[in-house]
Amino acid sequence: MAKKLLFGIFFMVLYGNSYGQHATSFKAVLNDSVKSIYIQQTLEYRNLSQDTLQEIYLNDWVNAFSDKRTPLARRFYEDYDRDFHFAREEKRGSTEVNSISDQNFKELQWERPLNHPDLIKITPIIPVLPGEKYILNLNYSVKIPSEDFTRFGYSNRGSYQLRYWFLTPGVYNNGWQVYSHKNMNDQYIPKLELDIELTVPTRFAPITSYEVENTEILNGTKTVFLKGSERLETELYLTDNFVFEDIETDSLHVFTNMDDDGLSPVIKSMVVKRIIKFLEENLGSYPHKKILSTREEYAANPIYGLNQLPRFLRPFPEGFNYDLKQFKTLTENYLENTLMLNRREEKWIYDGIQIYLMMEYINENYPDLKVLGSLSEKIGIRWFHAADLEFNDQYPLLYLYMARRNLDQALSTPQDSLIKFNKNLANPYKAGVGFKYLEHFLEDETIPVTIKQFYETYKLRSVTGEDFKALLRKNAGKDITWFFKDYVETNEKIDFKIKRVKKDGDSLRVTLRNKTENGMPVPVYGINDNKIIYKTWVENVNRTATVKIPAERVKTVVVNFEGEVPELNQRNNYRTVGGLMNKPLQFKLFKDVENPRYTQLFFMPEVQYNLYDGLSLGTKLYNGTLLKKNFEFKFAPLYGLNSQTIVGGAGFTHEIFFQDEDLYSLRYGATGSRFSYGYNLFYERFTPYLIMSFRNGIMRNSRKEYISVRNVNVFRDQNPLNPLEVPDYSVFNINYSYSNPGLVEHVAGNVDFQVSEQFSKSSFTLEYRKLLENDRQLNIRFFGGAFLYNDMPDSDYFSFALDRPTDYLYDYNYYGRSETSGIFSQQIIMAEGGFKSMLQPEFANQWISTVNGSITIWKWIFAYGDAGLVKNKYADAKFLYDSGIRLSIINDYFELFLPVYSSEGWEFSGGNYDQKIRFIATLDIRTLVGIFSREWF
Repeated sequence: MAKKLLFGIFFMVLYGNSYGQHATSFKAVLNDSVKSIYIQQTLEYRNLSQDTLQEIYLNDWVNAFSDKRTPLARRFYEDYDRDFHFAREEKRGSTEVNSISDQNFKELQWERPLNHPDLIKITPIIPVLPGEKYILNLNYSVKIPSEDFTRFGYSNRGSYQLRYWFLTPGVYNNGWQVYSHKNMNDQYIPKLELDIELTVPTRFAPITSYEVENTEILNGTKTVFLKGSERLETELYLTDNFVFEDIETDSLHVFTNMDDDGLSPVIKSMVVKRIIKFLEENLGSYPHKKILSTREEYAANPIYGLNQLPRFLRPFPEGFNYDLKQFKTLTENYLENTLMLNRREEKWIYDGIQIYLMMEYINENYPDLKVLGSLSEKIGIRWFHAADLEFNDQYPLLYLYMARRNLDQALSTPQDSLIKFNKNLANPYKAGVGFKYLEHFLEDETIPVTIKQFYETYKLRSVTGEDFKALLRKNAGKDITWFFKDYVETNEKIDFKIKRVKKDGDSLRVTLRNKTENGMPVPVYGINDNKIIYKTWVENVNRTATVKIPAERVKTVVVNFEGEVPELNQRNNYRTVGGLMNKPLQFKLFKDVENPRYTQLFFMPEVQYNLYDGLSLGTKLYNGTLLKKNFEFKFAPLYGLNSQTIVGGAGFTHEIFFQDEDLYSLRYGATGSRFSYGYNLFYERFTPYLIMSFRNGIMRNSRKEYISVRNVNVFRDQNPLNPLEVPDYSVFNINYSYSNPGLVEHVAGNVDFQVSEQFSKSSFTLEYRKLLENDRQLNIRFFGGAFLYNDMPDSDYFSFALDRPTDYLYDYNYYGRSETSGIFSQQIIMAEGGFKSMLQPEFANQWISTVNGSITIWKWIFAYGDAGLVKNKYADAKFLYDSGIRLSIINDYFELFLPVYSSEGWEFSGGNYDQKIRFIATLDIRTLVGIFSREWF
C-alpha cells in the first residue's frame, strides 16, 4: 500500500512538472512560386496520462484539402459550397510526408487512419510509458491551399493567411481525442512550447501572436525566429503590404486587419482598449503579450443581422459595426487561446460565455440600442413590434426560430452534427440566453462570478465540460440540475401555460401546466396596467403546480412576463383576474414579430394573377408571425379585375411535432379556393389533408420522407360551348415522397395513388441529379403510371399527359390552364411525362413510361432529351422522343426549353417555331427562398 501511495505521489509530481511541456521546434522554408512550405520538425511528445501509449496521433489538417473525398470535402458538399468541388488541382492543399523517425533517427511505422486522411497515426518502436518523453523527427512538405475555401491559405493578392499549417500532436485524455478538419476552426491540441525558424522572401512581413526573437536577411531571403510558450493557436500571416495595425493597450498588443469603415485610428484604439478592459474585468488577464483579431477569423463566423448591410444603409451608430466585429473576434480568441476545452464536443461552453459577455457588453455600452437601430424611430417602421425589441432580444428570437420548426438541437450535440443554422446562430444564442436565464433564476451574481472563476482557474490547464458544470453547481444557491439535464443535454422545449386562476381570500391560487413536462423553472407575475406588482419563481413543475400570489391590485396573472425564459409559446401565458378577455385583440398591417401581450391578427395586400381573372387584388387576413405557429390560418378574398367577381382562398393548418422520433411532424388542415379556369368559368376546390413528415434523427442527414393523405373535391361551372362530362368530382389521394438533396448527388421520388368514382390510377417518379467532376450536371427523371380502371376512356381529362398535365387536382400554378394556343399554352410543369415538344398522342388513358434527361453544355445551358412509351386503349404503345436546348436561368423557377429534334422531325421546319418554345415560370416566392435557405436547414 505504501509503495502504491509513493508511486502515486511520484506520478503527481512528474505530471505536474511535465504538464504542458509538449514542445516542437522546426525550420520552415516558404517556396512562394509553388505555394508550399518545406518543414523539418522535431516534436517532443509527453505522455501526460496514466496509460501506456501504443500509438501517437498527429493532426495534419492541410491534407484535408488533398482530394474530393475527405471529411472536409464532404462538409463543403453538405453546405452546398461548390468552390472546392470545381477547384483546380493547384488550388488544393496537401501534405507530403518524407520521413518520420524517432530520436535515434530510426524510421517509424505510420499511416493515415481510414476515412481520416488529415490525421497521422504513428506506432513507436517501444510504447510510451506514463510521464515519458518521446521524440519525433518529422520531414515533410506542405502544399498550401487557396484561401477560397476557408479564408485561410494563399491569396491572389500575394499574401498568406495560415492556420493549421504544421503538424501538431493530438490530445490523449482517456483515449485519443482527435478528429478531422471540417471547416469549424476547432483543432484540439495540447499547449505547445514553440521554437520556429521561418525563412521567407524578403518582401514578406510575418504577423503572429508569437514573439519575434530575431530576424536575419541573407541572399534575398528573410529568416524570422519565433517563440511561443504555452500556445494553443497556429495562426501566421505573411503580407507584403502591411495592412495590420498594432493597437497597444495597457496589457496587450492587438494586431488587427479588421475592416474599419474608415474610422479614425483614435476611435479604433478607443474601441479596442474598451473591449480588452471589459474582457480583463469579466474574464481575467490574458496570458500572452499579443493577440490577433482578423477579418478572416470574423468572416468565418460573423454576426448576422442589419450590421451586415452596406455602410450607408446600416441603422446603427458610427463605429458600432467595428466594435461588434472586434468584440466577437477578440472574445473568441481570448477564450479559445487559453481554455483547453474540446471545441468539437463542448463548444456550448465557449458559446455561452461569449454570447453572455456580448449581451453584457451591449447593455453596458449601448443600453438603448434597438435591434432595428435608428429604423425603429422611422414612421411606418416604429408601428411594428419589431421596432420595440432591444438589440439583445435577437438572441432568443433566432433560437426560437428553429425551435418553433422543431429543428433545434441540443447544446451538447457535437459541432459536426449541427445543421448550419444551429451551428452558426441558434445554438450559440441558446447557450448565451441560457446563461441569462440562469442569472435571472438565481437572482445573484453567480453567472459572472463563475465565468471569471472558471477562466482564471483553468486558464491554460486541461479542462472539460464537467469541470464547468461542477463549478457552476458549487456557486449556485439553488438546485440547477434542470439546466444541464433539460436545457443543455436535450432539445426539450419550454412551454408553460396558466391553467386556471382562482380567488382564495386575499390571494390568487394560480395553477400552472408545464406542456413539455420537464424540470425547468418559470417566473409568475402579478400585473396591473403592465406594471409588475408581484413576482415569484416556480420550480419543479413537471406537469402541473399551484402557487399562491397576493391578490391586491393584481388584474392579470402572467407567466414569464419579462421574457426571461426562452419559452416556445408565450401567447398562453396571460390570464385576466375575473375577466373574459385574457389579452386585447390587435390588428396590424403586415407580418410582425410576435407580441405575446396581444392576440394578433395581421392583414396585408394580396396580389395574384391568371389569364382569366387578370390581376386579383385583395387583402389577406392571417395569424402567422415571423416565428412559426403550430396553428395558422389565412383568409384571402380577392377581386378579379378581368372576371369582375370575388375569388381567392382560405385555409388552416395545425402541426404537431414529435421529439426524438423518425416521425418528425404531423400536419393536418384544410384549404379552399375559388378562381377561374376559363373565361367566365369558375372552379371551387376544397381539400382536407393529413401530412406525416419523417426526418432522420441525424439532422445533417438531408433525407426526408412524407406521406400525405387528402381528398380533393372540385366543383366546376358547366361550359355551355363545350359541356363537361364530369363538372364535379372527388379524388382520394395517397402520396409517398422521398427527398435526399445534395450538391453532388440529389435523389428524389414519389409513389402516388388516386381513386375516384370515374377512375383509379397509380404512378411513380424518380429524379436523380449528379454534379460531375468537369463542372457539368447530369439530370435524369423517370416517370411511370398506369390506370387500375378508367371509366372515361373517351375523355383525356383524367389521363396521363405527355407534356402538359390537365391538372384536374388544381395543384399547379398554371396562368392559362385552359389555353390550347398562344404564350400561356406554352407554360409547362415538370410533371407526369415531362416532354417539352407537343407530340401526338398527347395523353395516355392506359399507361405511360418516360425518361427525361439533360446535361450541362456550359454553365446554365443544357442539352435535354426525352423518350417514352404512350399506351392508349385500342391502340398500340407508341414510342416518342424529343430533344433540344434548356436554358436554366433559375432552376425550377425560370427556365426556357428550345426544341430541336423530335419523333416528328426537325422542330425548325413547318414554321411557327416561336410557338414551340416552352417555359417554366413561377411567382411562388417560397420556391426561390428554398434555393437560398437549403444550406442552412
